Amino acid sequence: MCLKDGSWFKHPETNKSWSNYTTCVDLDDLKLRNHVNMIYKWGYAVSLAALLVSLFIFFYFKCLTCTRIQIHKNLFISLAVNNFLWLLWYEAVVDNLPVLMTNGLGCKVLHVLVHYFLVATYFWMFCEGLYLHTLLVVTFLTETKVMPLLHIVGWGIPALLVTIYVIVRTNTPGETLHCWIHESVYLWILSGPVCLSVLTNFVFLINIVRLLLIKLHARQITMTSPKQITARERIQSFNLRSFKRNNESIDSCEKTQTSSGRTGKAVRATLILIPLLGLQYMLMPFRPEAGTSWEPLYQITSAVVVSFQGLCVALLFCFCNGEVLSEIKKRWKHSKVNKNYSWNPCLRVTTVSSQNQPKLLVTEDAQTQLNFVSTSITNA
Repeated sequence: MCLKDGSWFKHPETNKSWSNYTTCVDLDDLKLRNHVNMIYKWGYAVSLAALLVSLFIFFYFKCLTCTRIQIHKNLFISLAVNNFLWLLWYEAVVDNLPVLMTNGLGCKVLHVLVHYFLVATYFWMFCEGLYLHTLLVVTFLTETKVMPLLHIVGWGIPALLVTIYVIVRTNTPGETLHCWIHESVYLWILSGPVCLSVLTNFVFLINIVRLLLIKLHARQITMTSPKQITARERIQSFNLRSFKRNNESIDSCEKTQTSSGRTGKAVRATLILIPLLGLQYMLMPFRPEAGTSWEPLYQITSAVVVSFQGLCVALLFCFCNGEVLSEIKKRWKHSKVNKNYSWNPCLRVTTVSSQNQPKLLVTEDAQTQLNFVSTSITNA
């Protein structure tokens, strides 16, 4: 910039001639961010479709209704609405400069809704971990009293946090520009409780896996207890005692296989619960410095993990759920046996022979409640 006296503008700190390139666009960085945003859009769109199908299945088959499925429903609803609102936010606000400059009330309300359902998603993941942990720790659990408490945690606490965030940001000068698209210093009001819920879920997961190993070990001991061994097997065991030394290597191998089997089940349980409890987000704060070679990998990985979480939980806890698949297969078989049988969820057709001709009786198929967390993991 040439000043009025004919000299070049000097930077006030270095006192040297300085050209302002801060308004220029880094084309490589712009290309990376466009790719990342495209991953987000496709991931959220696919996850939204999978979540809507899962919710249709959960609501259609009434016999799948239990506390565990009700928590899944609320988590899927918060995820689906959050995905839809993010797509709407990006297309209608972020990618629309006139809307940003107008700074109307509608885009601010959309910003608040996006953050509310985002926080609600984290808290419903916390509810998933709290319920599973409580189910293992508490011997007698009144499930009718659980859901009202979980609704308060899942929907009420996020509403309170977002209300405080809106009030504080509205009353702060400079924090209400451009549809609130810029990150505020008051974002910790939302991010603080969210981080605490994720850390608590991590503690829950460690204790759940520990209790699961104890149950599997106790089940293994029960299955091999002397009470379940027949008299003939006891005689054979008595005769084989003389070969104990020769079979020490075999016994050691069997113990190793049993231990490895329990460890394998615990590892599978851990991997299944990670997306449900949102523990993958624990790696997100470890962000590399801007401009480093690791930044593109981090940005792409973060976009994939965040945007495809809805698809992941829908696959694990609906499409690959043993109860859901069993119910769908049962309905399909019944509809094939009787062509006149209407596709009515949770109804079982039983043929009863009478003296003259067979009759069809329709009875309700009751849903078995969740007894052990290991059963739900196996079904998943």
